[in-house]
Amino acid sequence: MKVYLDNAATTPLDKEVLSAMLPVFEMDFGNPSSIHSFGRKTRSAIENSRKTIAKLLNVTPAEIFFTSGGTEADNMAIVRSIETYGIKHVVSSEIEHHAVEHTLKVLESQGKIKVSWVKTDIKGNVDLIHLEELLKTNSPTLVSLMHANNELGTLLPVAEVGAMCEKYGAIFHSDTVQTMGHYAMDLKAMKVHFATCAAHKFHGPKGVGFLYISNGIKIAPFIYGGAQERNMRGGTENVAGIVGMAKALELCYKDMEAHQNHIQSLKSYMKSSLEKNIPGMMFNGETDPDHSLYTVLNCSFPHHPDAEMLLFNLDISGIAASGGSACSSGSNQGSHVLKGIGADMTRPSVRFSFSKYNTKEEIDFVVNKLTELFKVKVNA
Repeated sequence: MKVYLDNAATTPLDKEVLSAMLPVFEMDFGNPSSIHSFGRKTRSAIENSRKTIAKLLNVTPAEIFFTSGGTEADNMAIVRSIETYGIKHVVSSEIEHHAVEHTLKVLESQGKIKVSWVKTDIKGNVDLIHLEELLKTNSPTLVSLMHANNELGTLLPVAEVGAMCEKYGAIFHSDTVQTMGHYAMDLKAMKVHFATCAAHKFHGPKGVGFLYISNGIKIAPFIYGGAQERNMRGGTENVAGIVGMAKALELCYKDMEAHQNHIQSLKSYMKSSLEKNIPGMMFNGETDPDHSLYTVLNCSFPHHPDAEMLLFNLDISGIAASGGSACSSGSNQGSHVLKGIGADMTRPSVRFSFSKYNTKEEIDFVVNKLTELFKVKVNA
């Protein structure tokens, strides 16, 4: 059996999404910037996709800007808001995705900003009291905090943080890459100024995403060289990718509750099965459904002499999982997130992440393999 449990890295493309994209590849090849009928047809496809996405998120089409993915969207929001508004102070956490953390550290090394790293607890929860203290003493401020941690699954009370930022006049950017398509979002109610998306996290194509920019925010272009995306991002649009992303998000909203219930049941089942079969089993981050992304379970296994080979042994057994984010390889030793929350780095940790395509039979297969691996030589 082959089991794919690395959906936080990327998800398989939905067949309906592929069907929506194929006509663009096969027939609708015109450049969207061309004024002839071929170009007008692809331009229409882009704008219809923008309208679909905007309606689902309760925003206007003018607030959606297509990008190559979440990393570009994060960079665009951070770099351009800092430059446009002359921001010198940024509040973030040390367990953000590298698209945010590395960008901020580079800007700080260049002397452009000072970063205040808000405290987080052992489960990855942001210390809201500390956050408010940081907002009280520094202005103007950009706050960049992710909606759900991509390694732990711990959720940010995003509406509460948005209200706090509004109270102190801070600009709020949230990396929503892991939650987009998995929760019904009203970006207006969330009070975010920037939100990011990568289509491949919810059964859409790779290489396409978007940045939501609130109407109240005006920033300079990020990529120059053309008038695309209302002069905000030069370059010929990825038409097929944009069409596929809109279709994927539409499908997510159509069956969201059913998929949430199905995936959460798999996560809960796997957690209880591991606790039952492997003595000393622990978990990183929040696991309570009210505070945890239902697609992610970060497992902290007992000490084992072959800990560094755990992911390799799982792969040999046909099981795809991750030691952290997709940019990490090998064991969890390189996870800045686990280090950031003070996790026991001597214990092997694996992130399992689920999708609508996973089954209970697959979870049983994975738990059985893990039980075999930890049955001997365990020193909990």
